[in-house]
Amino acid sequence: MRTILPSPAEVRAAAARIAGVVSRTPLIPSPALSAIAGGDVYLKLENRQVSGSFKIRGALNAMLSLDAAARARGVVASSTGNHGIGLAMAGARLGVPVRVFVPASAAQVKRDKIATQGAEVDASPPSYDDAERAARAWAQAHGATFVSPCTGRTLLAGAGTVALEVLDDLPSLGTMVVCVGGGGLVGGIGGYLRGAANGVRILGAQSVLTNAMTLALASGRPTDIPDVPTLADGLAGLVDAEMLAQGQAAIDAMATVPEAAISEAIAWLHAAHGERVEGSGAVGVAALRARTLRPQAFPVAVTVSGANIDDARWRAIVGG
Repeated sequence: MRTILPSPAEVRAAAARIAGVVSRTPLIPSPALSAIAGGDVYLKLENRQVSGSFKIRGALNAMLSLDAAARARGVVASSTGNHGIGLAMAGARLGVPVRVFVPASAAQVKRDKIATQGAEVDASPPSYDDAERAARAWAQAHGATFVSPCTGRTLLAGAGTVALEVLDDLPSLGTMVVCVGGGGLVGGIGGYLRGAANGVRILGAQSVLTNAMTLALASGRPTDIPDVPTLADGLAGLVDAEMLAQGQAAIDAMATVPEAAISEAIAWLHAAHGERVEGSGAVGVAALRARTLRPQAFPVAVTVSGANIDDARWRAIVGG
């Protein structure tokens, strides 16, 4: 039966479609994190992706899946930044007009990367949810295709290529720890692993300030949360019914971490592994270091999902 999550076949088709543009990112061992977790832990370094995050995987697959007429009309998206960067890069490569609505609080490095690729950036919405409403209204008014950062089979299938690569590199995978916002990455990973390696447990991590999915899974209802400043800005926003269904199908357990733990994880990833990681990309590592996630099945792979953090903020955290 067709589920809300993409099948392994859809993920493999996405991998073939985006090959040559998207990087196959490294999966590296983390001895120090392994000692904390009590078993082998590996880091899937999507912070080294060509766009600075995993988001280009889904964005490019979604755009390549559009017909010529839809591409000519252009695409529009809401984003805290990384999805917009991915779409902008895809649009520049394929000659597709792209407009991205971001919240006023979006990191400047992300806005600049979107604009550098030739996409239009509208940073007037005060919050991410306002940006999504503006993007959907623009799509309806101008005949453009709205490409969600969190939902849609082609977007999820592209994101699922992260799991395909991890399982290829680590066939004995026992647990996957995933940074979770609206469920796009975990939905794609879940679609692939549920079909290709159903015994793998999938654990999600969020900031306490971006915990919409955690609350939605606990209540069984779509959930909105206040828009407040957070290091994990890429995980902000509500969880609607479709996002909730993705989470229910993909996630075995969730954990949240305080902002201080995210900051500490950013600094630790730099000190221990020499990696530049944004807050949204560090929540999985933060949850393992704080022991709010305690995997039982090893080895464990953790998504380190992005690197797009403003330089001043990053240097203030790492002490550089």
